[in-house]
Amino acid sequence: MLSISRTTRVFLATAPTDMRKGFDGLFALVENVIREDPFSGHLFVFRNRRRDRLKVLWWDRDGLAIFYKRLESGSYQFPMDAGVKVSVVKSTVSNADDTAAARCEIQSDELSLLLEGIDLGSVKRRRRYQRPVTDGPPAIDSMTPSPT
Repeated sequence: MLSISRTTRVFLATAPTDMRKGFDGLFALVENVIREDPFSGHLFVFRNRRRDRLKVLWWDRDGLAIFYKRLESGSYQFPMDAGVKVSVVKSTVSNADDTAAARCEIQSDELSLLLEGIDLGSVKRRRRYQRPVTDGPPAIDSMTPSPT
């Protein structure tokens, strides 16, 4: 089992990927299709058309690493395959098959479940506090108390 920090973001490529791609090919997909920074330290997950193989591309401080897994039987079920609501971001770039490519983001613990063969559609997540997303640090004016 992989040990992944909760702060590590995990991006799934929703379109099937040619598993012959290596470091450079997957790096290009991260930049052009998923539209994220491959050097960010986040995980980028790709699967083949039959859904029995997947590759995870990851920047490990001083170089790229690929995790590659082939199932002997069965298949992986990505959240969008099971009808699970995920935030899918359409890309304007098309892949080699000239179909619109997309990505979605899951949490690191959901990746562990996916790798173990657990259907994410049957998992119910309890509500938890999430810190609101901000566009940057608060303005200095908003940090100083107002004279009243």
